[in-house]
Amino acid sequence: MALNYIWVSFFIIAFVIGLIKLIFFGDTEIFKLMAEGTFDTTKAAVMDIALPLVGIMSLWLGIMKIGEKAGAINFLSRIVGPFFNRLFPEVPKDHPATGQMMMNFSANLLGLDNAATPFGLKAMGGLQELNKDEHGKDRDTASNAQIMFLTLHASGLTLLPIAIIAQRAIYNSADPTDVFIPCIVASYVATLAALIIVSIKQGINLFDKVVITWLGGITAVVAGLVWYLTVFLNKTEISDFSKVFSNVVLLSIPVIFILGGLRKKINVFEAFIDGAKEGFEVSVKIIPYLVGLLAAVSLFRTCGALTYLGDAFKWIFSHFNMDTRFTDVLPIAFLRPLSGSGARALMLDNLKTFGVDSFIGHLSSVLYGTADTTFYIVALYFGAVNVKKTRYAIPAMLIADVFGIITAILISYLFFA
Repeated sequence: MALNYIWVSFFIIAFVIGLIKLIFFGDTEIFKLMAEGTFDTTKAAVMDIALPLVGIMSLWLGIMKIGEKAGAINFLSRIVGPFFNRLFPEVPKDHPATGQMMMNFSANLLGLDNAATPFGLKAMGGLQELNKDEHGKDRDTASNAQIMFLTLHASGLTLLPIAIIAQRAIYNSADPTDVFIPCIVASYVATLAALIIVSIKQGINLFDKVVITWLGGITAVVAGLVWYLTVFLNKTEISDFSKVFSNVVLLSIPVIFILGGLRKKINVFEAFIDGAKEGFEVSVKIIPYLVGLLAAVSLFRTCGALTYLGDAFKWIFSHFNMDTRFTDVLPIAFLRPLSGSGARALMLDNLKTFGVDSFIGHLSSVLYGTADTTFYIVALYFGAVNVKKTRYAIPAMLIADVFGIITAILISYLFFA
């Protein structure tokens, strides 16, 4: 329901702003720009997202099928089962979806976006198999487990922000990796906020001994990695470590699955083909959802609504005795849940305009790495399993984004102001 209201609101708000610009300001180009933006975006939804996703999905769903037949997914399910059973009580013990979700979270942590999406879509498919009505038919309403999974996924927790470090290096930053710790801290706060928000809504006990132990262990791993990289490695070594480690892990996953398949004496290539066949079907299924949602986002952005929103915040904070430099970066925070490419363009423009090593440059980098593209994720993942009623998923994701944004701003002032 929330997605329906948001989608309708984007169209109406954009149209009203367009009329105001046309009638009161004589902007005869506004509707042309809005229409062209819509056409370009819908074309990109198919040509730049859905079609390229076919190859990625085919590869990783094929690898996933090998892992399933080799027992790797069930093995992961048993390891994380005690923890996930608390967070996802609707998912039966040792269900394959548990291992698939774990693979998705692990890929996100390591910045392996190409692998994370197929793992995540496979996990959503597994959760949808459990989301049946009394007649055994798939429901079009999101389950508690799907909302918990997708909210945690959208919080954007990553340990290796490779793309941001690489982009800062391209712009000749004196220290491309200095946003490493702020990105981790901000995205970690967003993830914890997502977990707490959904757990309260679903009545999950976060003070359970198993949950506390796992959360404490994850926190210790994050803190330990940060400590190791900052104490034992210099700036160049941190960047090299991020790139090498991620790529090694990316290639290790299929090799480990293949070796496991050989050990189980399965035909690994046939298993790969069986899984890869699903790639095209899933990619085609999500096209209507992507086209519809991204068209609305394009209208909202092209009409100037995001600029007005940023100006409003700048005006509000200018009345307080405080540093308002962060308001120049707020458009990235507003656009990030709507469009990853749009937010990236704003970040790059700030790096170029204000300087990659300026406060604005640093804050832009951290904000961009704080969360994920909420509405794209909703369209992609819920669209793949034909879920139309997302319940409170979008509000929970956006509230978690707010926590991440506030943390990103505060920690950027602490590190770079």
